[in-house]
Amino acid sequence: MNDQTLTFRRYRDGEDNYRTFKDAIFEADASHKCPVYVHRTPPCQGSCPSGHDVRGWLDIVRGIERPPEGLDWQTYAFQRATDANPFPSVMGRVCPAPCEDGCNRNQVEDRVGINSVEQFIGDYARTHDLRLAEAGSPTGKHVAIVGGGPGGLACAYQLRRMGHACTLFDEHEHLGGMMRYGVPGYRTPRDVLDCEIKRIVDLGVETRLGVRIGRDISLEDLQRDYDAVVLAIGAQSGKPLPVPGGEAPNCVSGIAFLEAFNQGRLRYAARRVVVIGGGDTAMDVVSVARRLGHIDNVREQDRPEWVILNQTAQDVADVARHEGSEVLLVYRRPVDRMPAARHEVEAAMHEGVQIRGSLAPVEVLLGEDGRARALRVVEVEWEGNQSRVKEGTEFDIECDLVVAAIGQGVDFTGMDGLDNGRGLVDADRHYQVPGRPGLFAIGDMLRPHLLTTAIGHARIAAETVDQYMRRADPGPRPKVDVHHFSLLEKLREVHLEPAAYSDGPEWGTHESRYAVHNYEDRSRNEIIPSDELFLGHFQHTPRHLRHETGVSAEEVLGHFEERFRGLSEEEAQAEADRCMSCGMCFECDNCVIFCPQTAVKRTPKKEATMGRYVYTDYDRCIGCHICADVCPTGYIRMGMGE
Repeated sequence: MNDQTLTFRRYRDGEDNYRTFKDAIFEADASHKCPVYVHRTPPCQGSCPSGHDVRGWLDIVRGIERPPEGLDWQTYAFQRATDANPFPSVMGRVCPAPCEDGCNRNQVEDRVGINSVEQFIGDYARTHDLRLAEAGSPTGKHVAIVGGGPGGLACAYQLRRMGHACTLFDEHEHLGGMMRYGVPGYRTPRDVLDCEIKRIVDLGVETRLGVRIGRDISLEDLQRDYDAVVLAIGAQSGKPLPVPGGEAPNCVSGIAFLEAFNQGRLRYAARRVVVIGGGDTAMDVVSVARRLGHIDNVREQDRPEWVILNQTAQDVADVARHEGSEVLLVYRRPVDRMPAARHEVEAAMHEGVQIRGSLAPVEVLLGEDGRARALRVVEVEWEGNQSRVKEGTEFDIECDLVVAAIGQGVDFTGMDGLDNGRGLVDADRHYQVPGRPGLFAIGDMLRPHLLTTAIGHARIAAETVDQYMRRADPGPRPKVDVHHFSLLEKLREVHLEPAAYSDGPEWGTHESRYAVHNYEDRSRNEIIPSDELFLGHFQHTPRHLRHETGVSAEEVLGHFEERFRGLSEEEAQAEADRCMSCGMCFECDNCVIFCPQTAVKRTPKKEATMGRYVYTDYDRCIGCHICADVCPTGYIRMGMGE
């Protein structure tokens, strides 16, 4: 560790006045600055687009939060994880894990491998045939959901839990949306994807496949026939390359390229492939192109562009003759500023993809046959977010196929009036389409982002749809709008719920059984930062990494095996044990051990549960704040209300 990387500082530079240990303890025999147990949201949950209760299921895996009697911890962890996200196996594999970027453990040594533990939970559930929570009691309401991708499926799942009937429309032959048609199968194995989709459909979701709204059924008819309509069709139209020559037939979009591959139609690419872009789609394109390779003397109708554009399929017999492709990725910003997940960039380079940053496309040069023969680029310099073209640095990159992965848009065919002028749809914070009562929109239609973002939209939209159909005011959304641990629900689960309140006036309520004492839930409004933790408590523990196949440039041709092997049960538990449980007690006993007045005590075992492991005897507490100082998770705060 670098000598300048400190895990804990009680005093900052310039602070030279402090109380001695003796003064801190023996200040008086009473103080208003007594400890309160304050639940706050950890940054992993705050930065998870799907709103996972990450800390919750990590604490279950590590054994801190124990399951109800008769339930094993694996099933309990699956139930908690799928509260927000019904695709733990898929998202554990493909989500770039912004939760890990926000992990407070980064201030100690390295983040917690959240998505690797999530994958373990999902894979365990699949191999042990675990089911999702059952559908709720029928409400008599019926919702149409347009789009069978992660957003539409997750919305159907949440609505079925509420008891609402759902019919899911999708124009494809199979459900899955971008999980199936936008992500290659070696990243989302199809048996894994099909299993997690089937769980949702088995809740009683009606599906109508091969049906396009706006062509086969009008949106107006849908709104007339259903109590509410949720649009989740994604943004599956790739943006064309906006330079002269970009209309050449062998200039295709990354979205179209991946869809043709995932449908099994595109079986080989071209000898020289140039991909433009720096996001996850671009990474998938270059990796697929390296795996597909090319064949010489290809028939005109089997050229990649005609297969992609005309929805035809290449002859499978030709695949035996394929050879490696030269694949180059061009990005307008420096390579270290690419938005794609870092491990995807590194994997692509290891597989033989060349990556050039700070290059901007200028023109596609056409041959006599009208096809692209080269991409002209120019070097650019960056200062902050401002770029400057370097004069005289233009050069040409010879190519046989150009793939633009530079953005996506919505196909509004048959949905006139929804386009906001930017190729997307407007919706409010509740995901209602303005001026269209009963119409809701989620996912990439609003802003192309992550698969898990659409899942988060689905959760909130389902709540709003439920409120709309009940004619209830949705009210404001919480500041930290994610799934939260509920102490009251936990107390009910272990049969320790508060007693009934008499509604009459009472005095001296500190021992009353109808309230939860000395606890405050600020999780809906506050995310706990690392500087409010006692980081010195945590030892440096290396992350438990999933094994990566590490396909080399020589081996990548025709290699479609999964990249990662998941963690074992022991590894998953050990990795979960690295979680610092920010904002929630994890039963370390520091406050009990270090309290000089023995005022902090363990809750009697028959009354203890998650979040109620210790209590304070306020007849003994003198407000010395030592318990708060040594609390690793920031769960204890002094003098609330000041």
